[in-house]
Amino acid sequence: MTVAYADRLRESLSRVRETIAVATLAAGREPSTVRIVAVTKGHPPDAVRAVLQLGLSDVGENRVEELEGKVALLGQEGLRWHMVGHVQGRKARGVVGLADMIHSVDSVRLAERLARAGVDRGRNVAILAQVNTSGEGGKQGLPHAGAEEAVLAMAELPGLSLEGLMTMAPLTDETRVLSATFARLRELRDRLVARSDQIGGELSMGMTNDLAVAVREGSTMVRIGTALFGERDA
Repeated sequence: MTVAYADRLRESLSRVRETIAVATLAAGREPSTVRIVAVTKGHPPDAVRAVLQLGLSDVGENRVEELEGKVALLGQEGLRWHMVGHVQGRKARGVVGLADMIHSVDSVRLAERLARAGVDRGRNVAILAQVNTSGEGGKQGLPHAGAEEAVLAMAELPGLSLEGLMTMAPLTDETRVLSATFARLRELRDRLVARSDQIGGELSMGMTNDLAVAVREGSTMVRIGTALFGERDA
């Protein structure tokens, strides 16, 4: 099974890298400034093994339970595990021991829980603050209005290392809408970095459907699942 995933990935990863190369060139950047997080949600551990075989080490999961199962089976050596899905407050302490970076910190309250877990473990938990820059109702993330002060508050919490920001764009093919969503996050990041040396410059934005637009707007991490592994089984 690992062979089948590796065969597919050789072709699909090449296409993703080419898309990134073209987009970074258009933006006057180097392809090496964009990290690919291979999202293996709904795929078996063999997908992760194939990722490792082809030289990727950043792997993302959307559900804490699936992350827990794969970490238990595959370990953490040589892999950098990313939690990219919503984290319920009651699962905050558990995810700290599993994920190397948590992209989806969407409230100060969740940040405080993660910070306490980090202090208890004697280390800083690497997080990204998730911001709803599209303004869509029901979407996870700090409201764009007021996000600046909330992120600054997160950055001051002991036990956390706030590496940057994350957002999710609307499901649309309208480049203008996608660009505006990603540009808002980049502009917010720039304002925050200017105000605090406790906030990093990472921008986790861009998935299979909006990868090129996100990279042109400054993404440093793209969360790619379908473009690499194909559609998940129902």
